Amino acid sequence: MQVPAPLDYERATSVDHAIELLERYGEEARIVAGGHSLIPMMRLRIANPEYVIDINDLTDDLDYIRVSGDEVRIGALTRHRALLESDELAAVFPIFRDAERVIADPVVRNRGTLGGSLCQADPAEDLSAVCDALDASCVIRSSSGDRVVTMQEFHRGPYETAVGDAEMLTEVRFPVKPNSSSAYHKVERRASDWAVASAGAAITMATSDPGAVIAEGRVGLCAVGPNTTHIAPISAALAGQPPSEELYATVGSIAAENCDPDTDTRGTEAYKRHLAKELTIRSLRTAVARATGQEV
Repeated sequence: MQVPAPLDYERATSVDHAIELLERYGEEARIVAGGHSLIPMMRLRIANPEYVIDINDLTDDLDYIRVSGDEVRIGALTRHRALLESDELAAVFPIFRDAERVIADPVVRNRGTLGGSLCQADPAEDLSAVCDALDASCVIRSSSGDRVVTMQEFHRGPYETAVGDAEMLTEVRFPVKPNSSSAYHKVERRASDWAVASAGAAITMATSDPGAVIAEGRVGLCAVGPNTTHIAPISAALAGQPPSEELYATVGSIAAENCDPDTDTRGTEAYKRHLAKELTIRSLRTAVARATGQEV
């Protein structure tokens, strides 16, 4: 089956209008932006919404990258291409450019959005790992106002988020910390494919002095299980430690122990655990090199 079931279509003229439509149509309504997740699922009848609410006209409200001294705010309708090409964003969070370079292809990056990627909540979705590593918060709006949740609270499981039937994700916020940097590494079977496994790391050094210890660090994993947000033992192992290959190896082993991959056509469980370890090591190494000005 390659044809969606019958549906009604509405084009939202504002965020408030979109939320009004969500309230009117209830759980049978779905928002569409880029459509690269929802439309294929509709064609296969995996998803069968009775109402589709198009938010592509809401660029003034939801399509932006705003970098300030202590925070970055990105609208939910911001396209992958904008995330890839923003030099201002890459200067603060190079992990975004790392990840966007290996997300799908130009056709998808021209249309797909940050909000759509996060709301799909696919365990193999790259930007979820990026946002987790950066300790992002998600702004969810309803007719009663905004609420802000952590990435750990936002993703409740595979294809399930904290966004309710009459709510929508409007913005993602990222804290900016001094002496920090980030990196993302991914293994895929072929170019533009879903990840076999990937890891993103964000590191904050205690000071800018050479030889400073790591003040805090986070690692987000992708495609190696449904519950890989905020792996607390990783953060605990990094805090207060001087950077070293031994530390990276230890943290890599923690990542492998705390993921839950399945054997499938992309690889065995053992292979994916091995990748989780090695990609965590690479991401930490690159993030520290960037944070300390040693990246070649």
